[in-house]
Amino acid sequence: MGIYWVRVGSMQEKEAKKEAFRKYLESSGVLDALTKVLVALYEQSDKPSSAMEFIQQKLGGPTVAEYEKLRAEISDLQIRFNELSAAHQDKCRELEELKNSHAEGSSKQMIEEGVSKEDT
Repeated sequence: MGIYWVRVGSMQEKEAKKEAFRKYLESSGVLDALTKVLVALYEQSDKPSSAMEFIQQKLGGPTVAEYEKLRAEISDLQIRFNELSAAHQDKCRELEELKNSHAEGSSKQMIEEGVSKEDT
């Protein structure tokens, strides 16, 4: 008898979770949006070759082709970013080297000027 009550309780818990999720989908407008899209697909006299693409397009998402194009663009931009970042690091190193060589030159000049003042 105890096992029966556990199963009933478990089933009631699952049903309560399903009902809560259904209410969540309904209150957030998901059920309405999906219903409209599925009705539009059903009413199409010429069914699209890709039902998934039709649904994505109607829900506002990019098509598969648009998605692939965007992924390729992201890849190209990442490569360009890496190239520019490497060039920036090279220029920063060059700038540091120039600063260091200028500082060394200034130090030598100050030393030489100091020596020549002492000579007079």
